[in-house]
Amino acid sequence: MSSYIYTYLGLKFYPLDPRTEDIDIRDIAHALSLVSRANGHLKYFFSVAQHSINCYKEAKARNYSKKVQLACLLHDGSEAYLSDITRPVKGNLPEYKIIEKKLQDKIYDKFLGEELTEDERKFIDSVDDCMLHVEFKELMGINLGDENNKNISQLDLRKRDFEEVEREFIEIFESLKNI
Repeated sequence: MSSYIYTYLGLKFYPLDPRTEDIDIRDIAHALSLVSRANGHLKYFFSVAQHSINCYKEAKARNYSKKVQLACLLHDGSEAYLSDITRPVKGNLPEYKIIEKKLQDKIYDKFLGEELTEDERKFIDSVDDCMLHVEFKELMGINLGDENNKNISQLDLRKRDFEEVEREFIEIFESLKNI
């Protein structure tokens, strides 16, 4: 069995030993636009890229720094190379969490240029949790019960074509990449 995958751009990518130079925003945007949130258990296809775009919008509405806005856009970037695993399962896979963190940190290193502070990571987690609550309520009809977890941004929860989402992801990235 090989130790690499081929990406959308045709690159060999080593998920267990990621190299910064092999990480490409076009691979991330494309793959995340085709990966479904909640393992597909929604009313319709809603991609991780759409979720990430909404995380960016929420961070912007909260007046978080451009660095945090970009980190919110990229916070699930590792899933472009590893796929997504639901929270209850991921919590029981300590090795996977190590692999995911290593790759996610490489993505942040490449595109943010500096490490995130503990406060910045808390901001990102807060936005991500908020979007989870919104998505469950709007796309599944399930209220997770945390009334304090409300968004302040105008979110786009429509069913969208993956190519449109991929383009928007790249456009947002381009607008933020020189932070």
